Amino acid sequence: MMCGHCGCAGEKARLSEPDSDAHRHLHQDGDSLQLQQALLAGNDALAQQNRDWLTANQITCINLMGTPGAGKTQLLEATFKGAGPDWPPMAVLEGDQQTQNDARRIQASGGRALQINTGTGCHLDAQMIQAGLASLAPAVGSLVLVENVGNLVCPALFDLGEQHRVAMMAVTDGEDKPDKYPHLFAGCELVVINKIDLLPYLNVDLEMVKASLRRLNPRVEILTLSASTGEGLGAWRDWLLARAHHD
Repeated sequence: MMCGHCGCAGEKARLSEPDSDAHRHLHQDGDSLQLQQALLAGNDALAQQNRDWLTANQITCINLMGTPGAGKTQLLEATFKGAGPDWPPMAVLEGDQQTQNDARRIQASGGRALQINTGTGCHLDAQMIQAGLASLAPAVGSLVLVENVGNLVCPALFDLGEQHRVAMMAVTDGEDKPDKYPHLFAGCELVVINKIDLLPYLNVDLEMVKASLRRLNPRVEILTLSASTGEGLGAWRDWLLARAHHD
């Protein structure tokens, strides 16, 4: 499947568990969806299948999108390390163009993870998630966290079948990221601003960032935290648990 918006075709996406010998290839027909509207319509149909399956199995799926280097994987590591006995089973679908590095990090934190390598693709799509869920086989009542490819453009365009969308940025990304990439930030119910421990060393107006986010999305929730120091992680865990227990 070729992305008509960004032109990311080429290699087939690969599913693999860290350190496994097998690479399961997803067939992608580059000629089947040539028009942008047809591409999104086909993706949306698969996304609805994913959503129906998740609902039937009482599984909460959260699509975590954001800038490269925002700390998405580090946040997920901290989430697993801080999970208590009242948490549902958790698993992660990790999206990157190459390597199994992030899935290994999740496993080292005590979590289940499946790596989805997109090759030249710059985002995950519903077909990849469908194959990933089938391979991961999360238990009924699970919380599935999808770490999308680090990119502020195309991931926002593709419905995966998730129930919740989270955008993540770091204070090191600068104040103008929401205004430069409005589609992603406007379409999320939660924005996580990471690395607040670095604020004393940066010329960044955090309130300006929040004001930009609220102009784009008046109903957005904003959490500020540091995945490194643990500051603000309690609010993130509370947010996750509220969705996992009420979906």
